[in-house]
Amino acid sequence: MKLIDTVPYFLNNYEPSISFLKKYYSQYSTSFEEYFAYHCKDTEERHLQSIRKYPSSLPVITEVHRNIKPVIKKVTEKYKVVYDIEFPNNVNLIVGGFSSNAFTHRQVIPDVTFSLEKLSPNPDHLHVIVAHEFGHAAHNILTDTTDVNWNQMRWENALLSLYREGAATYFSKRIVPNLNSSIYFSYNDEGEEWMEFCKKDEKKIIAAFLDDYSKLSSEDMYKEWFSINGGTHFGFNRLAYYIGYIFFETQVNEWGEMNAILAWKNSDFIETIHSWLQSNG
Repeated sequence: MKLIDTVPYFLNNYEPSISFLKKYYSQYSTSFEEYFAYHCKDTEERHLQSIRKYPSSLPVITEVHRNIKPVIKKVTEKYKVVYDIEFPNNVNLIVGGFSSNAFTHRQVIPDVTFSLEKLSPNPDHLHVIVAHEFGHAAHNILTDTTDVNWNQMRWENALLSLYREGAATYFSKRIVPNLNSSIYFSYNDEGEEWMEFCKKDEKKIIAAFLDDYSKLSSEDMYKEWFSINGGTHFGFNRLAYYIGYIFFETQVNEWGEMNAILAWKNSDFIETIHSWLQSNG
């Protein structure tokens, strides 16, 4: 695993100008390629919005930067103990444009990027989100040791995304146990109301997800159910993460952990998820 830490350059050279940001992005173009391709608009308007936000965020960015490196080390060591895997990927630490907080790249064995201006400096919160993102990578690594046909994966399908987010949340709870349950979904201490709603209205949420799945495009499904910009149905965003976790936990209990982890390589797996949703919505 290689850590590509772009943050010192940002903190040591920062000035409130688009020219500085462009120079920063150019200096670490590989680290920002996927970020601007899929997670944040690379526009002058967006950069000006970021410049207005940076002054109040710089102390938090500095604190997150200080705390996240030992967290990454501890989390990856725990994955080695629990699942006997190591991560050959690159890990990027960036200061982004107040969009995604963290993501895995679109690779079979994915790189991981953490956008520090969107993270909480609390070590518990950092442990969870680091474990979640490395959970995506662990899921792929464990699956890649089998006879999986990656070309048959329906990556654009919202049901597969549901399962993958559920799996990553499950991994985060295995690697960083015994925290308040809402932290595994919010990555901060502000998720209690969200968690209470999910538990109380689980069937209603699943039914609404299924209804949207039957009529929305993949892009619109992602925005409503997986993005921080969604949540128009109930006033709470990213509800697919909760559904996905409940589904994955159910499969672990029924099939065993490793069978649940590897189930997505089966050609009929999308139908399996759909059937479960129909039975529980």
